[in-house]
Amino acid sequence: MTAGMDHSRARAGRTVISVDAMGGDEGPATVVAGISLSAKKNPDIGFILHGPKEVLEPLVAKRSNLAGRCEIRHAADVVEMEDKPSHVLRNGRETSMWSALESVRNGEATVCVSCGNTGALMLLSVMRLRKLGGIYRPAIAVMWPSRNPQGFNIMLDGGADIRADAKDLMQYALMGTSYARNGFGLERPRVGLLNVGTEEHKGRAELKEAYDLISANARHADFEFVGFVEGRDLPGTVCDVIVTDGFTGNVALKTGEGIAQLISQLLREAFRYSPLSQLASVLAYTSLRRLKKRIDPRRANGGVFLGLNGTVVKSHGSADPTGVSSAVKLAYELAQKGFSEKLAARVASANMLDQDATAETRNNGETE
Repeated sequence: MTAGMDHSRARAGRTVISVDAMGGDEGPATVVAGISLSAKKNPDIGFILHGPKEVLEPLVAKRSNLAGRCEIRHAADVVEMEDKPSHVLRNGRETSMWSALESVRNGEATVCVSCGNTGALMLLSVMRLRKLGGIYRPAIAVMWPSRNPQGFNIMLDGGADIRADAKDLMQYALMGTSYARNGFGLERPRVGLLNVGTEEHKGRAELKEAYDLISANARHADFEFVGFVEGRDLPGTVCDVIVTDGFTGNVALKTGEGIAQLISQLLREAFRYSPLSQLASVLAYTSLRRLKKRIDPRRANGGVFLGLNGTVVKSHGSADPTGVSSAVKLAYELAQKGFSEKLAARVASANMLDQDATAETRNNGETE
């Protein structure tokens, strides 16, 4: 089968996802296994897979369900996890990550999925896809298992940039609102600003300024601002969107993943403790499976880069096939809902509101 035949058949009536096959810790075999899982579940997805052709062709050939649904785009080099983003920007034109983003930039695919180096992926995404007009800093939105009806809360920034001033945090609130509305169908999402306490006098100066900005934009942007929230509210029901800087968000995210793994390990040890506890584990098998699925980080795998002219989903670097498939599922759902276009429209609308407010303030000053 030629690359040309793959190209036409992979696109036929399908949503095409561009996949960086070489970025993950587990190697390209895991990525191919993951997209194969997605292909089995959803006949409406096609793939452009990026990486060394001599490596990927045998892996794809073993997955009969990928026949006619996966074009292989040759890219000889790989972005390693330890590579500096600036080095990749200067020297990464032949990498699978660069190639995967180019497919989105050229309109061949709707969404890019990569398990690779987060810093390099963000920098390349900004340089190749460009930021939406009016966006100061893009952000990574991640899903956090919660007790809310939708099953997840959205937290951003999850680590795109360790810095964020008040205007950045206000834009994160707008982008997170758009994600919640279009990704989870929430008509009026509730937004919380992460802080060390819920009292208005607590926190750094930029948090207090962000509080005022988000509060002022809530009515125009049609979301509910619940004020400051704490770390305990990340999995709670107080809000649907949690806004924070990338440093705090990434620490919280990794902490949550560690706690989920610890709970799983402790449960296994507890049920192996004695013959009676082993019997109890058999009786509780269905409930334990439900709990494991509920807290499994793989099933919430996929951080979305917000604020770009195109959609990029960052899968966890150590994702297994289930994790990769979850990231692809998220990419497909966002593509189906026209997420990039709706986010761009919301940001543009917010910018118009800002301009109107500035003009009104100026006119009032001249009148006085």
